[in-house]
Amino acid sequence: MRVQFGWPVGMPLVRSMKDGLWEVRSILPSRRIARLMLCFHENKIVVLHGFIKKTQKTPGEDIDLARRRMGEVTS
Repeated sequence: MRVQFGWPVGMPLVRSMKDGLWEVRSILPSRRIARLMLCFHENKIVVLHGFIKKTQKTPGEDIDLARRRMGEVTS
């Protein structure tokens, strides 16, 4: 809701992954780190991919999957 109703939102909650792809950062009650990858299309937030982070760096395959899905949504 903070992203939906408070846009634009910056760090530490939201980070740009460039070219219209955004990462929403969250820490779950279990202290695990979760990420949602999203984009905007026709004034709507489109969640493309969600995952639990296991390393400090966002895995390339998760970014690639989100970019592919973003291409499907925006084309």
